[in-house]
Amino acid sequence: MTTPKEPGALIAVIDDSESIRRSVVLNLELEGFRTVEARDGEEGLAAIHSRKPDLIILDVLMPRKDGLQTCRELRAEGISTPLILLTQRTSSVDKVLGLDLGADDYLGKPFEMAELIARVKALLRRIQAMSLVDKVEFADVTVDFKAYKAERKHQPLELSAREYRLLRYLVAKQGTVVTRDELLDEVWGYSAYSATRTVDNHIARLRQKIEENIEHPRHILTVHGVGYKFVS
Repeated sequence: MTTPKEPGALIAVIDDSESIRRSVVLNLELEGFRTVEARDGEEGLAAIHSRKPDLIILDVLMPRKDGLQTCRELRAEGISTPLILLTQRTSSVDKVLGLDLGADDYLGKPFEMAELIARVKALLRRIQAMSLVDKVEFADVTVDFKAYKAERKHQPLELSAREYRLLRYLVAKQGTVVTRDELLDEVWGYSAYSATRTVDNHIARLRQKIEENIEHPRHILTVHGVGYKFVS
């Protein structure tokens, strides 16, 4: 007697192109994933609220509510479900804005289905590792990563979606030195897009928000020539 397989992760596929949507769904299901479909952002939000998928594939250009608006609303609601944005290959503005709004990765259209599947699997692995850390408290700072809420001295602390992910990864690796390249791969997920200077800039902004003295940080430490380490 064989043991039944565990059901695969549930993936929401939100795209107004029926041919692309059906192709993505078919290939995901062949890989053992479960799927839920939507034709635009309005339908997508309803599906996400009711079905609570494990990952979202979201097209940018859609009627009624586009992908960027949908991404913005999801993160504003505190929904941290990992999200891959589908953009036109030439639209660098959409890529940058989408990632700043809280998308975890992007893929330009047209794309190879094998690459999309690989990114889905890689993102699920990354998020699984980080999901072990839901909340952290250190000094006078409290951060709830699932709810996208942070406080310092009991006052709201404004962190961007990228800063939440960056801090969450550093906390998950607490006490371990993390290289800039690793942070690009694991937090940004698109090392070909950016440079390690991007990491340094985000670290500097994050320190301004959470450190008592940014000249002598106590929690996000620089390991010269290597990267960074979080100490609580």
